[in-house]
Amino acid sequence: MPKLVLVESPTKARTLSQFLGKDYRVMASMGHIRDLPKSKLGVDVERNFEPTYIIPAKARKTLAALKKEAGEASQTILATDEDREGEAIAWHLAHALSLKDPERIAFHEITKHAIEEALKAPRKIDINLVDAQQARRILDRLVGYKLSPFLWKKVARKLSAGRVQSVAVRLVADREREIEAFKAQEYWTIVATLQKLNQPTDGQSVFQATLAQKDGRPTGKLDIKNKEEADTILKELGGAEYRVLHIERKEISRNPLPPFTTSTLQQTAAQRLRFPAKLTMQIAQQLYETGLITYHRTDSVNLAESSLAAAKNFIEKTYGLKYGAGAFRRFKTKSKGAQEAHEAIRPTNPNNAPANLKLTPPQAKLYDLIWRRFLACQMSQAIFDATSVDVQAHQYIFRATGQVLTFDGFLKVYSMKFEETDLPVLKKGEILDLKKLVPSQHFTQPPPRYNEASLIKALESFGIGRPSTYAPILSTIQERNYVEKDEQRRLRPTDVGNAVNDLLVEHFPEIVDVGFTAGMEEDLDKIAEGKREWVPVLKEFYTPFAQNLAKKEKEVSKQKIAAEKTDKKCPECGKPLLIRLGRYGKFYACSGFPKCKYTASLEENNINIPCPKCRQGQLTAKHTKRRKIFYGCGRYPECDFALWDKPVSGREAGKGKLCEQCGSLLIEKRKKEQCSNPDCSTNKK
Repeated sequence: MPKLVLVESPTKARTLSQFLGKDYRVMASMGHIRDLPKSKLGVDVERNFEPTYIIPAKARKTLAALKKEAGEASQTILATDEDREGEAIAWHLAHALSLKDPERIAFHEITKHAIEEALKAPRKIDINLVDAQQARRILDRLVGYKLSPFLWKKVARKLSAGRVQSVAVRLVADREREIEAFKAQEYWTIVATLQKLNQPTDGQSVFQATLAQKDGRPTGKLDIKNKEEADTILKELGGAEYRVLHIERKEISRNPLPPFTTSTLQQTAAQRLRFPAKLTMQIAQQLYETGLITYHRTDSVNLAESSLAAAKNFIEKTYGLKYGAGAFRRFKTKSKGAQEAHEAIRPTNPNNAPANLKLTPPQAKLYDLIWRRFLACQMSQAIFDATSVDVQAHQYIFRATGQVLTFDGFLKVYSMKFEETDLPVLKKGEILDLKKLVPSQHFTQPPPRYNEASLIKALESFGIGRPSTYAPILSTIQERNYVEKDEQRRLRPTDVGNAVNDLLVEHFPEIVDVGFTAGMEEDLDKIAEGKREWVPVLKEFYTPFAQNLAKKEKEVSKQKIAAEKTDKKCPECGKPLLIRLGRYGKFYACSGFPKCKYTASLEENNINIPCPKCRQGQLTAKHTKRRKIFYGCGRYPECDFALWDKPVSGREAGKGKLCEQCGSLLIEKRKKEQCSNPDCSTNKK
């Protein structure tokens, strides 16, 4: 009888099947085969947090097929991913299939050699890793299911609280308040445009130098505080001779970056490819399961000796000996609370150049990034000739710097930003001609909003979350409408996000405390390492949490976030309208609720165009459950008219622009006006 090998996904199953012969049958569990129930807590807090696992409806058919094959197989081998989540899936499979003595194999890459080596050394399921995953799952369930009803009472129905997600929201909300409270400071810079004497003005003899010192003291960024101070300096520089005081020339080298971890891959893909973290992980999963890259959930920058040798051979063969780093370049993991001793993310074979592979455009972009970053880390340094020139004028010193790339090294395959500035050949004591002296006003800037890349970096630096959690954290806080992206794709808190954050900070400060959450991550790591038991860790968290929750529910049961009064009247009953906060933000609601259930979006969402179907309501910007914007009648559900694209306003106030051909509303489509009627002949031209 053939041996049964169980993995998570069909893609991974197909790839393994290519390396295993007829003695093996590979099947996919389609992810978790057991989970906590959605309809109830599923955790017995009185009995050592015993979880109740069920077989989800979508997994029952798969489980039946796996049971049939396992019953006929001579041996069942669990080959799920090597991290905590993969270990837990293997454990759940063993229980659901009633496997008495399953073999567990793990590998960091899906290649023939890695699979063969793993099969030679099967092991038992690592219960420490299982306990760590189970503890995280139960912790998140306790916070989500116990704290969410509190939010329903205080803010709005159907809101959710997340243990780690709430900390991420707090970081975004705190940064926004920091920006709002920021007071800009004025400062000035003075730049001299200088030229070698008796030289043509061809650009090669002209350069710029910035005021750097006065009376031997450095002039910092904020030392020239206003125009008056800048004007005083300009007067003191009047008639000054500009003489080269000091020249320093040196060769500087630039080292390549380490290979990717999950965090740095997500950050770099966001910066260079504009990929959201969730998309990056989806594509990386595809590349891993097809055998092109190593495991994509890792916080290690370690590289296997075989991969270092393969990289060295490819680099020297493709680019020449001078592009090789010489000795293997190794990197040390610096991330806080680094988890399992995995490898970095790298191509399984550097000879698989991106141009030679048949991939989808997104897959090709991400693979190219991983491939280049890996090769670059084993290539020679980039070399620059750097020059620094000090120019004296009275008691002031201006400084000019320049650099020129002389050898590209690793930059040949992995581009990085740098600016080349070529200064003219100068001599110490040389007199220069001042072409112009320009003072410029500046203002200090507030800290920028987080984007996905910088928020992941912040979470990692605080020790919050782990490689498998960064992408779910970011997608969850956006899907729940706690955080949204602005026009520059940066993250800002929504009204709902601010309300939820303020509530948690006031009543459950530990839940949104960075240090406390990082400490919980360390405890989970200790469970995975066998240094702590999972039940005591849960008790230490849950006992004070439950006591505080019971106390707060009594204290604030009669309170609710106050509605804002308005001078508007309800069009249906005439009572005053209030501005209330709901799951998707602020909206108008009749003060006569529940007798009158009238609601409407705020004016900022009202595009002031009458509904073409009922002629009574106004078209309003709304959101689907997945936060996609559409434009629907404000009288819904009485009128169900809706458009995905924004209607174009007409010249007359309160009217939409109509199609000359059929009379339907025009919509904005790819920055052009188009008829909203798909059958209109104007759309077929």
